[in-house]
Amino acid sequence: MNKPLRRIAIFCGLLVLALLIRTNWLQYVEADDLNTNGKNRRVQIERYASERGSIIVDGKPITGSVATDDTDFKYKRTYVDGPMWAPVTGYASQAYDANQIEKLEDGILTGNDDRLFFDRTMAMFTGDKKKGGNVVTTLNGKAQKAAYEGLGDKKGAVAAIDPRTGRILALASTPSYDPSTFAGYSRKDEKAWLALEKDKDKPKLNRALRETYPPGSTFKVVTAAAALEHGVVSDINAPTDTPEPYKIPLSTRPMINQHGGCEKASLNKALEISCNSVFANLGDKVTRDKMVETAEKFGFNNPEIDTPVRASASVYDKNMDRGGNAQSSIGQFNTATTPLQMAMVTAAIANDGKLMKPYMIDRLESPNLDELERTEPEEMSRPLSEENAQRLQQMMENVVENGTGTNAKIDGAKVGGKTGTAQHGVGNSKRPYAWFISYAKTDDGSPVAVAVVVEDSSGTARDDISGGGLAAPIAKDVMKAVLDSKE
Repeated sequence: MNKPLRRIAIFCGLLVLALLIRTNWLQYVEADDLNTNGKNRRVQIERYASERGSIIVDGKPITGSVATDDTDFKYKRTYVDGPMWAPVTGYASQAYDANQIEKLEDGILTGNDDRLFFDRTMAMFTGDKKKGGNVVTTLNGKAQKAAYEGLGDKKGAVAAIDPRTGRILALASTPSYDPSTFAGYSRKDEKAWLALEKDKDKPKLNRALRETYPPGSTFKVVTAAAALEHGVVSDINAPTDTPEPYKIPLSTRPMINQHGGCEKASLNKALEISCNSVFANLGDKVTRDKMVETAEKFGFNNPEIDTPVRASASVYDKNMDRGGNAQSSIGQFNTATTPLQMAMVTAAIANDGKLMKPYMIDRLESPNLDELERTEPEEMSRPLSEENAQRLQQMMENVVENGTGTNAKIDGAKVGGKTGTAQHGVGNSKRPYAWFISYAKTDDGSPVAVAVVVEDSSGTARDDISGGGLAAPIAKDVMKAVLDSKE
């Protein structure tokens, strides 16, 4: 063979070798990525080729599937009380993919998860239709209904947790949306999707998990925990050294209180009447770094809180000056939190200082209801000692009995709570947020901790916006729903 022919043969051989390597690379290395790529239309077609499994609440499905006339998609997702449950389920759409539980547990719901291989194999031999598995949630249907109906036409969110286990009992967000309206692939579905995308009120935003707000005075329970844990306060009924007026550190501006009686007020009294000056003073004495330490034990600054839907990180600034720390200690300045985070704070206090990791999937089931996986309660941290947690419980129960949280009282239960009215906007120009955090306790312990934020309430005068007036009644109804379901 002459030299030119030999070169051509070698070159062709290299091309064949490259082709073989590329083919094997696609088949064995990139196969999974290509199979799950959102732009792979076959993935979507496969997702709706059979009935999806159900998402379960209180033993009943809140999702379903219905047969369609479409040539590509055999089934379409349906939802029971879609707007109420959307913050939990998310959506599964033939045209717009999926999110939240529908996305995270897609393998189980479609039946394609490796753990369902035996079920798929048996279906081939028996001739049965392929079915998806089920996702059984921790949610309490009555509590969710109370949260959703309590919010009504208000813009806001509710998160409720069982402090003893971390089980999420309610997760509501308003305004909401109905995932059924764009579950298909038609022009009608496209129109519904585009309307939601353009809606300035962001109904697809999960405010309970994915929106952060200034917590206002509800954050004072974190400051109180820090003051107790770091020895700044040892007696909750002893006078503090807070002057009136109290000037913000590094500033000549005085801290404004909404009520009289804050001069040298005790920690207990200061929480009862919500003294800004006392908690700003205590936050300064604790110091920024120790305030950060305590806040982080409660879950702040943690970007990886998964329920399994990931929550946005709540923030307590690590780099602010003394003045910023004093203002942050009353839930203003740069402090920002999700409703879930404030429910976690309340749950840790109610659970005698032990914070359990929040979760909303109890177990995964195969199509024949065999258990595939169960979530076990897991301790997340110990933000405060049992003794100090019980001191805080005493203080929060005093707020409900004698202070700003009387609208949360429940007959037959001890309720602890804290109101908050958080200013926001340039120069506090926007309507304030109304907050309420609380727990209910019976002889058997505390089965529920709740955080409620009302972001906007149409028809309510600015001066009438308060945590005790707007948010506390919602929290009461949610807590009562949980307590009634235990009977």
